[in-house]
Amino acid sequence: MIDISPSEISALEQLIRRAEKITVTAHMRPDGDAAGSCVALYHCLKEMGKEVRIVLPDACPGYLGFITDTVSPGHMIDWETDESEARKAICGCDLIFSLDYNAFHRTGKMEQAMNDCTAYRILIDHHLNPDRGEFGLVFSETEVSSTAEYLYHILMATSIYCGDAGKLPPVSALALMTGMTTDTNNFANSVFPSTLRMASSLLEAGVDRDMMTGHLYNEYRESRVRLMGELLYTNMKITGDGVAYMILDRKTIEKYGLQEGDTEGFVNIPLSIGKVRMSCFFKEDTDRIRVSIRSKKGISANRCAALYFHGGGHELAAGGRLTIPDDVKSVSEVASYAENAVRKFMNEKQTSCTEQ
Repeated sequence: MIDISPSEISALEQLIRRAEKITVTAHMRPDGDAAGSCVALYHCLKEMGKEVRIVLPDACPGYLGFITDTVSPGHMIDWETDESEARKAICGCDLIFSLDYNAFHRTGKMEQAMNDCTAYRILIDHHLNPDRGEFGLVFSETEVSSTAEYLYHILMATSIYCGDAGKLPPVSALALMTGMTTDTNNFANSVFPSTLRMASSLLEAGVDRDMMTGHLYNEYRESRVRLMGELLYTNMKITGDGVAYMILDRKTIEKYGLQEGDTEGFVNIPLSIGKVRMSCFFKEDTDRIRVSIRSKKGISANRCAALYFHGGGHELAAGGRLTIPDDVKSVSEVASYAENAVRKFMNEKQTSCTEQ
């Protein structure tokens, strides 16, 4: 059961009423949940007559264009493309929302501007260990599928919507469904009774789920599908402890002309193998190796990420990194590092990070 305090909802409504300029932010490399939550809140606030901008550390992946393109031109800014305008939007607002991240360091190059911002700060997030000291009002719940779902329930608790999803701007409803769908891997994990209630209400409100899933899962570029085949056939390794891992180096990224978001979901595929209990995906970046981890029930992806990959996340879905040259000298050392790390991890007593 999602517990949303009426007093906090009242405070939220008062803050929105008093605000004139509002900025909505999300984490680095925004995924479907981050983008969906931001777009949904943007349209709700616009309908309330507010001046709103979305500011992100990086541009959203192209496959989310069917929701991000609904934002007015110049109202969705990414720091990487236009630092000056992004900084103005952060420092010049009087209310700022932080969606789908638990601390400002998750915003990368935006972190200092977020720290310097004097606007009132509101957090809406579903990750562990929120940095409550950075925010004036905190909505934090881990027993929820996604930030999009949590935002939906918060909106439904307000006097504006009064539990009626049909009152949401249609594009907000679509964006919320998109965020929840992508973060549950299309209802494959982290699904709660509240998740299905949300989906049912949004469908009744008119969300075209077939159109949405078509955009999300049936518009891949050919290069993505060919790369997936190569990785699964020649690259994927499975350890004796039931851990599958794949390593994507920059040479292969360039060979296939990959764009941000093209490898979304790759880490989930090996979990369809019966003997695989955890899957790790390593992707070479400029000065680091990005790590994605997914696991089956009973194996803590979050704990593995925290112990060996400078990261964390959810119990069955987490992420992290290996730095070059501190952890590994190059991508060629990732396999040996990974095998050593997961062997230690899989042979220790399995506990979640929250149990320590």
